[in-house]
Amino acid sequence: MSNIYSNLNSSEVSETRVRVESHAKTLDNIVNDIVIPYCRDLDRYVLFVKDLLKDGERPVTNQELEDICMNLSTQIYFASGIVENLGIRDDISKALWKEIYHSTRNSTITGTVADKDSIAELASQQEQLTNICYSRAYKIMKAKVDSAQELLQSAKKVLSHRMQEMELTKIA
Repeated sequence: MSNIYSNLNSSEVSETRVRVESHAKTLDNIVNDIVIPYCRDLDRYVLFVKDLLKDGERPVTNQELEDICMNLSTQIYFASGIVENLGIRDDISKALWKEIYHSTRNSTITGTVADKDSIAELASQQEQLTNICYSRAYKIMKAKVDSAQELLQSAKKVLSHRMQEMELTKIA
């Protein structure tokens, strides 16, 4: 009884890996072209916050925390709308992919079911790749918004904790 690993050809796997990486770079570039303009402002602001936190010599002030809370909330508000816009594009690209697939499949008169499926898959390959790009862009943008939301919650907690400490200091 053999398994997939007993027939492993390292050079073929390496060649396939090189092809995968090459195609991935192409799709990464397309996804980045979609995502970067949409999340530029949010990315810049999160990097600004990161730089504030990096300075171990000077802790973030309460005023800076308040500004982070207000500005990050605003950034998240606009970015959330952008996520939905990307979701629409994801849906449209999927519909276009399915439209090409099904119209090709239905117009193929001869061949087996498997033949018709293969022809339709080949004919709609570019639309499928476009859908993959929009799907990934949507997921990336959504993850960035979710992470920004976590950062906002953390800033609120730190600010709240500091306010409680100030209140306790006043009482003592």
